[in-house]
Amino acid sequence: MRSHLSRLRTRRAVLGAVGLAIVGPAFAQSAADFYKGKEIALIVGTSAGNDYDYRGRLIARYMSKHIPGNPTIVPKNMPGGGGIQAANWVANIAPRDGTVVHMIMANMMASQAMQMPGVQFDARKLFWIGNTTSTPNVVNSWFTSGVTSIEDVKKRELVVGAPMGTAGALYPLLMNALAGTKFKLVTGYPGGNEANLAMERGETEGRGSNSWAAWNSTKPDWLRDKKIHILVQVGLTRHPDLPNVPLMLELAQNEADRRLLEFISAETNVARSLVTTPGVPPERVDALRRAFDATMKDPEFIAEAAKTQMDMSPSTGEAAQKIAEGIVNTPPEIAARAKQLIEAPQK
Repeated sequence: MRSHLSRLRTRRAVLGAVGLAIVGPAFAQSAADFYKGKEIALIVGTSAGNDYDYRGRLIARYMSKHIPGNPTIVPKNMPGGGGIQAANWVANIAPRDGTVVHMIMANMMASQAMQMPGVQFDARKLFWIGNTTSTPNVVNSWFTSGVTSIEDVKKRELVVGAPMGTAGALYPLLMNALAGTKFKLVTGYPGGNEANLAMERGETEGRGSNSWAAWNSTKPDWLRDKKIHILVQVGLTRHPDLPNVPLMLELAQNEADRRLLEFISAETNVARSLVTTPGVPPERVDALRRAFDATMKDPEFIAEAAKTQMDMSPSTGEAAQKIAEGIVNTPPEIAARAKQLIEAPQK
């Protein structure tokens, strides 16, 4: 009996050692070994043809060569819910192995803090790979509207379009509540392109939000020909290109309102960021972050971005992570008040 038990223990020990020999390399697999021959899906939470889409596709063309193993990066559009649908999918359904990255929409952190309907993600648990720009968002009028300043919107109604659930729907409602403006909001557009077409067709008189960088890269002729008037910018400081355009937070009439508008405006510090799913092994997160940093310094990438007038003022994934977490961790009373104002019936 003893000899039998001894042989059994010896056999188990040998099998255990063999098992460790087989399993060990899998756990110790390098990022290069993992990514070799792989495909990375780059999810864009909007329809095609806007700044999120352009940036995602530009990054996809260059970032692959900086990732160990040189995987192929394939952009995929997933519009819906103002970016919430894509963020939910990335957080809860996508593979958690570093084969999915996402150009997250900038207002997702504020949407989470305000507990907006449909949010099923925690932006703090996503791994932030890097941010491409801290460009402000802007609210604009179309040249035929006759509105050229935010003061004009305090005197007369301005019909603006925006996809539901996006920053373009939030800003007009908050300014109506806190600054006395008379924006009339029209939603239902799947993306920025459709909101732009609505202006051109005369269905609306402006757009609730677009990034300043996006106007420069996608519609420079509109800026040159003065087809749009920038009424207000959303950020924490005025952009050098827009020294005479007021910040939305400057419209606040008291300190409580200012704190609320600062909360909403902070998202522009991570205006166009790349994230990956929870659960990705640390060495792959690091590989993606360092590849992003290298891409932002790639001379060919910089040249192509400049050719399309795409603003690039990048920050690291580590820095973007702290900013995103700070927005989500906004004091609940500020976030709750913002939500209450946004959800109040329009007059």
